[in-house]
Amino acid sequence: MCRRSPPWLAEWADSITQLPEMSQQHPELAAEQAYVDHAYDCLERTREAAWQLRDLTEADLGGTMQARFERNAFDENLIRRLTELDIGDAALVFGRIDRIVTEAAGQGAPIGADAVPVDGTESFHIGRLAVADERSEPVVVDWRAPVAEPFYRATGRDPMGIARRRHFVVEGRRVLALEDELFGEGHLGIGHDEGLDGRALRGHSTLLASLERARTGSLGDIVATIQAEQDEIIRAPQAGVLVVQGGPGTGKTVVALHRAAYLLYTHRFPLEDQGVLVIGPNRVFLRYIERVLPSLGEAGVHQAVLADLVPDVAFGGHDPDAVARCKGDAVMAKVIARAISHRERPLRIEAKIPFRHGFVRVSVEESIRIVKTARRRARHHNAGRRLVEAELWATLASSWRAGDVSGAEVRSEVRRDPVVREILERMWPVLTPADLLHDLFGSAALLRLAGEGLIDDPTLLWRERSAHVDDVIWSLDDVALLDEARELLGPRLGPKGRPDEADEIRTFGHIVVDEVQDLTPMQLRMLTRRSLNGSMTIVGDIAQATGPLAPDDWDDVLAHLPDRRPPRIVGLSVGYRIPAQIMDLAVAVMMAATPQLRPPNSIRVGDAPPRIQRADDLGDAVVEAVRAMAAEVPTVAVVVPEELVEEVSARLDAAGVDYGSARAAGLDRSITVVPTGVVKGLEIDGVVLVEPADVVRSHTHGLRLLYVALTRATQRLSIVHAEELPSALQPD
Repeated sequence: MCRRSPPWLAEWADSITQLPEMSQQHPELAAEQAYVDHAYDCLERTREAAWQLRDLTEADLGGTMQARFERNAFDENLIRRLTELDIGDAALVFGRIDRIVTEAAGQGAPIGADAVPVDGTESFHIGRLAVADERSEPVVVDWRAPVAEPFYRATGRDPMGIARRRHFVVEGRRVLALEDELFGEGHLGIGHDEGLDGRALRGHSTLLASLERARTGSLGDIVATIQAEQDEIIRAPQAGVLVVQGGPGTGKTVVALHRAAYLLYTHRFPLEDQGVLVIGPNRVFLRYIERVLPSLGEAGVHQAVLADLVPDVAFGGHDPDAVARCKGDAVMAKVIARAISHRERPLRIEAKIPFRHGFVRVSVEESIRIVKTARRRARHHNAGRRLVEAELWATLASSWRAGDVSGAEVRSEVRRDPVVREILERMWPVLTPADLLHDLFGSAALLRLAGEGLIDDPTLLWRERSAHVDDVIWSLDDVALLDEARELLGPRLGPKGRPDEADEIRTFGHIVVDEVQDLTPMQLRMLTRRSLNGSMTIVGDIAQATGPLAPDDWDDVLAHLPDRRPPRIVGLSVGYRIPAQIMDLAVAVMMAATPQLRPPNSIRVGDAPPRIQRADDLGDAVVEAVRAMAAEVPTVAVVVPEELVEEVSARLDAAGVDYGSARAAGLDRSITVVPTGVVKGLEIDGVVLVEPADVVRSHTHGLRLLYVALTRATQRLSIVHAEELPSALQPD
């Protein structure tokens, strides 16, 4: 087992072989299969009824506008309901609880000192979604419902009023096996106390069976095997920022996604209208997790990378490390604010505009007053343009010697004059975020002016100016800067000079952020401004932090997130995914990189230890290792440092190996080349890790990145190298 394993974990692993196996000959297996068949029949009847209702609404397309609106709203709800009811190949039912009925408090009440068992229990089958029969009697209880909580949380010390918890091992509609956990010795004569400790694992054999299944290239839900420490996080109160610290394989990603599904179920109104946003580190990761929420009946959640939140510009690639660190620092918010203020400028000399048979004028002093007034009154820069124009027309009117014209008359006659347009563009131009940063980064003088006293070397941000702003391909490190500028500039003005509502930054009722430890302060500010009420679930692992400004602890992250409520930090301590032999090797690297942190405790012992092969010809050795791994496990990832991707891909091509590229197609192929830059968050049956020394050397936080790469495999790990291994991987 992994080092630092708590005594209960070792005892559980030793005793697991002594527990009764899940028996396919369980005396109630046939009865449970019949019940599951009945549940599917009820689900199908519900689907048919929904389709019939939709047919009725489609048949009547006339009526008033109000009737059409109501019909469309009703149809949208039907479509959403039909989407929820379409569970595909996922299991509908995966468990059951038997609640003890007591005389003192009635059915389903927790057992207290005065409670006396009566003749029976009431059973609830727990499943992916709620299903009722033709009489509207519940057949399956949604896993998120309060009545289902004991399925995940009951222990021997606190049985939560249940006498038995039953786990189903299912494949589609077929029940393969049952596993029972019994509570309370002598209760109703149906079992004995298994001594289930609050820290122990739920559904031992069911959990292991799930973990041992081959990966498919997409992350699956864990709704059938949620453990107590995971369930506490999933059902935690919505308010405030919840931080989930979890090492590799602890399930933090799926816990965060299940929490989003739980909150939508519990707070359907108003969350469904407010929206839930899920942010991932890259598109490979988003493709990997895209099926989890739909499998839980929640298809309307917005899943995105940060770049998706900034419209109308094109992104590609990253900046050099020094530039990325500079752009990620929170001080850039002040730099951008200063750059905007430098575009709000009074005139240098008096301006004179032809008007009727004479001139109207605006002095330097009057232009100073106009700019100061707009700065004081305008919340956003672009909104201030209307104030500047109104003050300018009034000032020009007051300068007319006859004194008999209004600002509106002056505006009507001179607003198309090139001189007037030049005055307005100098004093208060309407800007897009791209305009602002294109001008700023293309001018060393503007950079020095905006960054003086804030950035050691502002010209570090300088880059060759493009002929037109639309030609710029912005780096991914520019995303947060463009968004900061968008916030400070405000919406663009519409045709009538009013702010365009479509350009407003959208907020969400709850935000889930994965791999948050890699986000910079500027990126965290970007997420904070999208939080409607400060409700967020952020998950990550400080030990896996490889971003340009990697934090040392969670306080560094929380400093830039909403603080309306005190934040809560919770940890996932058990590693479910990674075999102990692989985790032991990875922990040695983790302790070299972040000795202050504690590794997760792995509950699984794999079939084989990691293989480490030194090669004279790296390419040949990689091909050999990939073929050997592919013969052992269904899915293989060839994890390669960025600079070796082309070389390794070429050798695989030459050897006739059929493989895919993670950046192009995710993990859809049985063999996939995965650059280290996108490996975080993924899990694959087998991993062939190429040249660890290059992984360490190529990145500022190379040891942390190596730790990430080592902890992606759920079954087998092979390491192929031509250079000397990093010292953390060498035998003692």
